[in-house]
Amino acid sequence: MALSVQNLSSGYGRLQVLFGISLEVPDKSIISLLGPNGAGKSTTLWTVMGVVRPWEGRILLEGADVTKVPPHRKVEMGLALAPEGRRLFPDMTVEENLLMGAFTKRARNKMHDTMEFVYALFPRLKERRRQKAGTMSGGEQQMLAIARALMSRPGVLLVDEPSA
Repeated sequence: MALSVQNLSSGYGRLQVLFGISLEVPDKSIISLLGPNGAGKSTTLWTVMGVVRPWEGRILLEGADVTKVPPHRKVEMGLALAPEGRRLFPDMTVEENLLMGAFTKRARNKMHDTMEFVYALFPRLKERRRQKAGTMSGGEQQMLAIARALMSRPGVLLVDEPSA
């Protein structure tokens, strides 16, 4: 199992948002969390990533318990998040933004290959590699946010609001 979330509860301050969420993500699969605004989809992803602390439950990545592991270590272990709102570096070029995603040792060692891979997935980014990210269209920025997350060579990629 690539990712297993077991009885996960979390929230913000005293406001509980997640109440015992459980889900399984098998290897080489795509799953989608669907629900209305405020249902806890983003909170689930942020809690799995470690940005929001879980109140209870367990998070397993490739069988390893990562419930209390900080976000930067989870990235090193193969988990990545392309957040809602893109959160790019607008004054940096496309290529510079991509390089920001390749900060782990594993990613740096294969940076050139990964860059070619993301350019093959998103040829528009290769065309615009010297353009400042903040001057691109919303759709192009979304491509860049996903590509930047892929630069870390994740085994599991979380994408929050991919069409926003």
